[in-house]
Amino acid sequence: MPSLIDIRRRVRAVKSTQQITKAMKMVAASKLRRAQERVVGARPYAQQMLRVLNSLAARVDPEAHPLLRESEGRPGAPPLLVVISADKGLCGSFNTNVTKQAALFVQDTPDRQVAMALVGRKGRDFFLRRRVDVRYEVVNLFQHVKLAHAQEIARTATEAFTEGRVGSVYLLYNEFKSAMSQKVVLERLLPIPRLSVENGGLIGPQVDYLYEPSAEEILTSVVPRHVEIQVYRALLESAAAEHAARMTAMDAATRNAQEMVDKLTLYMNKVRQAAITREIIEVVSGAQAL
Repeated sequence: MPSLIDIRRRVRAVKSTQQITKAMKMVAASKLRRAQERVVGARPYAQQMLRVLNSLAARVDPEAHPLLRESEGRPGAPPLLVVISADKGLCGSFNTNVTKQAALFVQDTPDRQVAMALVGRKGRDFFLRRRVDVRYEVVNLFQHVKLAHAQEIARTATEAFTEGRVGSVYLLYNEFKSAMSQKVVLERLLPIPRLSVENGGLIGPQVDYLYEPSAEEILTSVVPRHVEIQVYRALLESAAAEHAARMTAMDAATRNAQEMVDKLTLYMNKVRQAAITREIIEVVSGAQAL
């Protein structure tokens, strides 16, 4: 049976851990509010840009831009998977879900030939320990997610696709649903997917417009911007989902610590009561012996 000193020392250690997890929960909650505002503001813009892009693409030659061509990638070229994870841990299964989905993507790919672009320290550390074809990696960008970060990632993916070094580009990230829920999403970035009725496309007859300058010129400027915005939205989604996952995990850790403190306190009281009872019995027994 442990001594009272050992139990008190363990209670103090658990309470110290509880203070840390509670503080981390509060910090994550404050960051989540700002991150949620950014991602909610970015979603309509990204969706509307895809609608505008599809409206333009329907009025020009499908081969008008290399990022719209289904056959642009070199035959036999591997797909490029952009894996967006977190730079830090202590956020539950946030990083594990992404890496598991990435591993399934590799398994389902013919010959398991997949090129990877790793965004985030946890994903990078996971795949660098495995023999994968890493084309690009970046860490420590989730402290302050900026459009410049998305532009760099989009430029790398676009160049690899147009040069034929990869046949397609996919984004894998955690989508923010709510403070309690995040969903791992795998979506194709290049070639740019066409909207349909099933995936949110426009319904009914489409109105034709007059474009100034021409639709081809507008398409040339809109397509690269669209790729950047989609990557930027994915980064914002992942950042908000990370804060939500960390807040939930730290809240659970704080409650578990409190339960452990209660159990240890009860056990400590039992040990102390047993020691007092034993001393009383010894005193009574000694008095009776006299």
